[in-house]
Amino acid sequence: MRVHPAVPVVLTALATLSAACGGGPVRTTQGVVVTSASPSQSTRNALAGKVVVLDPGHNGGNASHPKEISRPVDIITGRKPCNTTGTQTAAGYTEHAFTWDVARRLKPLLEDMGAKVVLTRPDDTGVGPCINERAAIGNKARADAVLSIHADGAPPAGHGFHVILPGLVAGHNDAIIQPSRKLGVAVRNAFRDGTGMPYATYTGEQGLQTRTDLGGLNLSTRPAVFIECGNMANPGDAAKMSDGEFRGEMAGSLAAGLKQFLTG
Repeated sequence: MRVHPAVPVVLTALATLSAACGGGPVRTTQGVVVTSASPSQSTRNALAGKVVVLDPGHNGGNASHPKEISRPVDIITGRKPCNTTGTQTAAGYTEHAFTWDVARRLKPLLEDMGAKVVLTRPDDTGVGPCINERAAIGNKARADAVLSIHADGAPPAGHGFHVILPGLVAGHNDAIIQPSRKLGVAVRNAFRDGTGMPYATYTGEQGLQTRTDLGGLNLSTRPAVFIECGNMANPGDAAKMSDGEFRGEMAGSLAAGLKQFLTG
């Protein structure tokens, strides 16, 4: 994990989210044209009463505010910078723009199923928030699930995605370890099934990795995982992440994974 104005694109809902439904209305959500099938009554209410916090990694103003984002914050196992600029593809497509676009596509899909969705940042032009503040947003919202969306900047030979689970920080996140693993497995399975992307070839095991050096996980009191949707340094992964239609498939897959966790 280390713009150009968005061109409206059409999102096609995954079969798992729209099976047996007729065509639905077209609407615009934060610059993205969303076309989806009208959900059945059961799908529409599947996540009623659930709260999902989406955390699009980094932010568009971080690079121009190095002093603010380099301020160290406590993550229990150490101190880390408040935030970072993130990575980018060789062509210059930034991680912060990618994560924001996936999150704004994912939000209406979850809302269509009845969930209340909270974003950790309102746009892609601000600074931060710091990693500890992002965790606090999920805690304050009493989220049923927290998903932090990222893209990796690993060596170019590596490709694929992986989900990061919280490692045990005794006395702090004990209660979320098991539900977070369940969340991570659901997200991993749905993302692979929905996008066809392989598990990361350069880190983790079977698309899962456990870490204790991420503030968003260490400081969370709610079930939480990170997803590295691909390696921006790898040409193949970069091409997929740079494609608006494919980002729509990613969002739909993440919605399916969250639904599985929250209703399973």
